[in-house]
Amino acid sequence: MTKTINYRTKGTCSREITVELDENGKILSAIFHGGCAGNTAGISRLVAGMDAKEAIERLKGVRCGFKTTSCPDQLALALEACLAEN
Repeated sequence: MTKTINYRTKGTCSREITVELDENGKILSAIFHGGCAGNTAGISRLVAGMDAKEAIERLKGVRCGFKTTSCPDQLALALEACLAEN
């Protein structure tokens, strides 16, 4: 059984991230809606197949320039939200 959420981002160029996890917490897909196409496509490919908890550890707190967040940071928050769902 898979889990899918649509996470509304805050403070980034991307508007939303659709995250799909398998029953073991592995990332099946992470699709960014909006944002820098090349960067977000690269992030999506890098995390595919990765354990969600590992991705959170690696991505949480990454900043984009002077902003307090980034697309990778927002992905970490989306993954946390997905793992927290029952």
